[in-house]
Formats: sequence, C-alpha cells, structure tokens
Amino acid sequence: MRNKYIENFEKAQIAEKNIPEFRAGDTVRLAVTIQEGNKSRIQAYEGVCIAKRGQGTGQTITVRKIGANGVGIERIFPIYSDSIEEIKVIRRGRVRRAKLFYLRELAGKKARIKELRRK
Repeated sequence: MRNKYIENFEKAQIAEKNIPEFRAGDTVRLAVTIQEGNKSRIQAYEGVCIAKRGQGTGQTITVRKIGANGVGIERIFPIYSDSIEEIKVIRRGRVRRAKLFYLRELAGKKARIKELRRK
C-alpha cells in the first residue's frame, strides 16, 4: 500500500517527461546532461537497451554500447532523472526476452540484434 501523496507526486513527475515507448532490444539514444564544475553540457549515449526494471519514478533502464577496442560499456539510467534531457528510439530490435544479459558474453556479429519489421 503506497501513500497517496507519494503516488500523486510521482504522477506529476511522469506527466511532465515525454518518454517514448521502447523495450529491451531497442537501440536508444539518450541526451545526458553532464556537469563539469560550473558548466554543463549535453552528451549523447547510444546503445542497446538490455533491461528495463522498476515502476513509477523508480524505473531504470540498462543501456549497453561497445566502446573503444570492442569493450562493452553498460550504464544504468533512471528514466525520470533530471540528467536525462531526451530519449530517442533509433532502431526496434526483434528479441524474445525481457532481459538481454546474454549479450555480455557475445562479441562482434554474434551480438547483433535483428531489426523488427513492421507489417
């Protein structure tokens, strides 16, 4: 049983953010605000969403990208965080699982995800 005041606050937080519909397997580009001293800038972070978890304002996504020298980099982002300016879906992936942790062991062409084709 959750407090009704907390629920109302969370509804207001969710209503002011524009989050597109996406799921695990989709390639997303996040515009993340980075603070450096007293300056701030927006940096893009693009990768495959390998997991979504939580509910309400506590919802998070895990995004995996391949960095320099083929090293995998994963970051966990709270979806309703103030540091995320926007989320854009680049590709829709065709996967059969909700959590794609098996991609951690795969490399190169084996780690590719087929694109979901619309009818």
